[in-house]
Amino acid sequence: MVLRIASYNVRSMRDDIPALKRVVAALRADVLCVQEAPRFLCWRRRRRRLAAFGGLSVAAGRRRGGVAVLTGPGVRLLHGEGHLLEPFFPLERRAIAIAVVEAEGRRVAVGSIHLDLDETARRRHAGEAVSLLGEVAGRFGALPVLAGDINEQSGQPSWQHLAERLTDCYPVSPRGDGFTFPARGPHKRIDAIFAVAGLPVLSCGGVEADPADLVAATDHLPVVAELDHRHPGLHL
Repeated sequence: MVLRIASYNVRSMRDDIPALKRVVAALRADVLCVQEAPRFLCWRRRRRRLAAFGGLSVAAGRRRGGVAVLTGPGVRLLHGEGHLLEPFFPLERRAIAIAVVEAEGRRVAVGSIHLDLDETARRRHAGEAVSLLGEVAGRFGALPVLAGDINEQSGQPSWQHLAERLTDCYPVSPRGDGFTFPARGPHKRIDAIFAVAGLPVLSCGGVEADPADLVAATDHLPVVAELDHRHPGLHL
């Protein structure tokens, strides 16, 4: 099975909902990592609605931090949990959502993060996220994959920290120009998917969706990675 993992900052579903619905459906994701998931009024119901756009279910994510992991029928959910990351007053509280899924006998632990605009907080939380994901992956004998809005570009400190511990999927097998922000006139790659070293990346990049929908749905473009988690030589 080829596992489709996607990452998408949906800006709390404050934009064009019909356009967002069409984009989420176009992702065809087995696992969707969400940033800026709804976290205020009726947040649980709104997250379920978002998941339903892609035939998915909410697997992990607490209200604070605004991150979530959604999973589809092509994988079996084994476990979901969420953790708040170290507070940096007066900055917004950050978190990681982690879901462990199984497909064709192989397990994958997928984490969703949204790092801060503040560099000090961003660097600290990048390290925390990798450690927490690694702990969960080890507990379940799963392959770690981390996805999210990094709020910086490749080569900068937090991105480099992640890329030294997990593989940045896009450069391995790029599809499209890779830019994710802003949705209108994208020229920065600040959203990414990182996978355990050795996990074959078949492709990574944007989604085939109506450009008008991509602009209307939210201020970020989604990222989709196709991973071949059946690779016989892969181990933790």
